[in-house]
Amino acid sequence: MLQLNGVEIEDTFAEAFGMTAARLIITAETSEWAHIAAQQATGYATSVIGCDAEAGIERPLLPAETPDGRPGVSILLFAFSRDALQKAVVNRVAQCILTCATTACYNGLPLDPARVIKVGGALRYFGDGWQISKFLDGKRYWRIPTMDGEFLCEETFGTVKGVAGGNFLILGRSQAAALAAAEAAVRAIRQVPEVILPFPGGIVRSGSKVGSKYKALKASTNDAYCPSLRGAVASHLPTGVHAVYEIVIDGLTLAAVEQAMRLGITAACLPGVVRISAGNYGGKLGPYPIPLHRLFSPPQPD
Repeated sequence: MLQLNGVEIEDTFAEAFGMTAARLIITAETSEWAHIAAQQATGYATSVIGCDAEAGIERPLLPAETPDGRPGVSILLFAFSRDALQKAVVNRVAQCILTCATTACYNGLPLDPARVIKVGGALRYFGDGWQISKFLDGKRYWRIPTMDGEFLCEETFGTVKGVAGGNFLILGRSQAAALAAAEAAVRAIRQVPEVILPFPGGIVRSGSKVGSKYKALKASTNDAYCPSLRGAVASHLPTGVHAVYEIVIDGLTLAAVEQAMRLGITAACLPGVVRISAGNYGGKLGPYPIPLHRLFSPPQPD
């Protein structure tokens, strides 16, 4: 049995799946306004079960790291198709970034002509004919007049095939213990580039299973991990576990998701945690199984 700091790591796997991803670089006159825009743009974007995209803040950016030399924030958005991603990105940039004081929005991924989405090119019509196009260093930008000056946005944004749904479950002796471990995991994962934690505060209390007794629902509560249902269902909870939190990770690459899981699980193995597990669907949902034990195996020689 694999243990970390006395915590059992269950011999199971997380089941991740592919989604199309985009990176947006938001800048503003101050870091505060850049973060406000990023928070607004990534709101209501926890799960594609009920949202148009999964999204989150990747990291803050120093002025030296942004295209216009101003403070910035990098955000990642994920959807099941490029068309769905374009719709979500355009709507969120229009309603949450264009409307936010002093902001601009830039593409943060390589531009492959076969994998681009149109963002500034769709938003330009808000300028009502007063918008101006500029072509610089092989990229087209749109300048849209606003009441505090103008909103600058690149015409097209790159996309990549990302990996979503990396996850692990923290089984604790109490709600306080499980939550403290989940918060420690989030702090560790936020140091990893190319990943986001799309749920509130990076933590999921309402883990789900595929399907429901109600035909209209695609997913429903993961009853096997609900302490209040112990004895009424086929529970997966060991004796002494009274709270479970899930950490869900989306990333631009499988390697980034695995690194985030490794660091998050290590950080979560605190007193009061009984077991670390993961959510999967028997390999039927996603093509990326991530065995928990493999995350802690020594690297194999080439």
